[in-house]
Amino acid sequence: MVTAFLVEPPPAVARRPLTEADAVDIWIARWLRIRPIDLQRRYACDPRRLYEIWEEARFPGSRARALEEFQVRFPGLEPRFDPGPHRRVPLAISPSQLSLFPEA
Repeated sequence: MVTAFLVEPPPAVARRPLTEADAVDIWIARWLRIRPIDLQRRYACDPRRLYEIWEEARFPGSRARALEEFQVRFPGLEPRFDPGPHRRVPLAISPSQLSLFPEA
């Protein structure tokens, strides 16, 4: 995890696609509250690749494997975070909000 704070990625990571082991490490880093920008620098990837992993569009099942690995690496920290799947927060206003106001 030391390389998470490097400005430039290590040469071995600089030009390779993300692997399933990287996906597990990215999940663990999320639970350890490492900033997405630091993960982008570490893995030299686009931020969309991180969200593909967190939404399990790429590497399905990586969250479950990461949770098992997290329990082995950091016993006792499980209750300190939500291991649930990533949820998008919509920016658009819901149409049902308009029903709160009477029509004039």
